[in-house]
Amino acid sequence: MMHTTLILTVLGPDHPGLVKSLSELLNQQQGNWTESRMVHLGGQFAGLLQVALPRERVANLKAALDVLQDNGLKVLIAETNAVPATNEILKVEVLGLDRPGIIRDITTQLASLKVNIEELFSEQRPAPMSGGTLFFAALSLSLPAGVSAEQVQTKLEELSDQLMVDLNFA
Repeated sequence: MMHTTLILTVLGPDHPGLVKSLSELLNQQQGNWTESRMVHLGGQFAGLLQVALPRERVANLKAALDVLQDNGLKVLIAETNAVPATNEILKVEVLGLDRPGIIRDITTQLASLKVNIEELFSEQRPAPMSGGTLFFAALSLSLPAGVSAEQVQTKLEELSDQLMVDLNFA
């Protein structure tokens, strides 16, 4: 039996039972929930979900997801040929006073090295002493062949003084 891997992007008003509904639809089509990132942002549910299911069940899953869309949920579906990453992974944490452009400046430096962002988490946090707002980001970076963790670290540390942020590498 041939399996297909799909990436689902789900967005809509958040409510209890939403993830349960998705998992039930997937289960009805003999699908396997393989990986996901889901979050409540501003009253909305936003989710990314990777699923694997028998190829002959894809059309049925898409039809079932259309019913959810009739209830106000937006679902995008993309078929993928999942290939495990073999590049070196570098984790970076950024913390500093919040201001517009931090992500733009960091990603500009990363793009100049052709570094791919595998995962990005960010949030605003209260600054304990000043009462201001701190910006925090955690990035998981895939380094291309020929680019070392030291090169990425040097490039981002050049920027850290300008941005007035602390960087932590792992």
